[in-house]
Amino acid sequence: MRVLPISLLPVLLLGQQYQYPNPKNAPAPAVYPPSAAAATSDTQDDEGVLWVCPMDKDVKSKTPGKCPRCGMTLIPDIVDEREYPVELTTRPEVLKANQDVRLDFKVEDPQNGKTVKDFTIMHEKLYHLFLVSQDMKFFVHTHPVQQPDGTFHLDTKFPHPGLYRVLSDFYPTAGTPQLIAKTVMIPGEGFKLQPAKLESDITPKDTENLHVELQLDPPQPLAGFKQIMFFKLTPNQDIEQYIGAWAHVMAASADLIDMIHTHPIYVTDPDDGAYKQIQINLIFPRPGIYRVWIQFQRKGVVNTAAFNIPVDELK
Repeated sequence: MRVLPISLLPVLLLGQQYQYPNPKNAPAPAVYPPSAAAATSDTQDDEGVLWVCPMDKDVKSKTPGKCPRCGMTLIPDIVDEREYPVELTTRPEVLKANQDVRLDFKVEDPQNGKTVKDFTIMHEKLYHLFLVSQDMKFFVHTHPVQQPDGTFHLDTKFPHPGLYRVLSDFYPTAGTPQLIAKTVMIPGEGFKLQPAKLESDITPKDTENLHVELQLDPPQPLAGFKQIMFFKLTPNQDIEQYIGAWAHVMAASADLIDMIHTHPIYVTDPDDGAYKQIQINLIFPRPGIYRVWIQFQRKGVVNTAAFNIPVDELK
């Protein structure tokens, strides 16, 4: 899980990779395999380094191997984590709502400023991109295509005036996984800089070809503490992995300052397979209402469900 706190301005903003710290009294990070339970972010075996998942830093092991959560190769927990700047250009430069737009992304080496060309595949893709509108009515999870010069290209449209968050997720081979944000403004009638007005909504959702129910544990989420979310999917037939995972989750605060990209912890088939249950663990950084999008695939069709989750502060 990775959490990105970012400011709303300027128009094109370079975000910072950020791992939300383990808050006081929060559960300790999960350690894989179970035999390595003594190893945490503060301790390691005297005979060698601690191995971690580059995407899910709470997955740790005393030995090399694969992450049981996302399948990525574990790396030594000694990597120098540096942000890789992303230059975003648009064509045309002046954008309008509902027009064809070309987005070009150039990832720069933080040491020499050169264009990075070598990337490690994460969940079957070199580059994951999330587009989220300020009112949260527009959400896209897509994948720009790498060009011969190393840049990435995407053709898209922004459906209405407003602020849009453009979130890049990629893994430079010489570095660590990155979660980098940009902000794009689309001028036009009705444009306002204001957070989305969200109301709590955890009711069941009927998506493209799935019925999705959400159960929270604890029932009232608290900022800074682990929150478990159980998603129950029916019918439990022909549900498939979607680009290398049983689900992809994007959570965003109403002001689009906090954005979290994560994947399932456990996937089970309770009650003799009556439904498929997907467990997601999150730590919401601040109180407020968060929009949580979750994506599944069934019979080759991608399903997207959205829930508004109210988060309180500990009193």
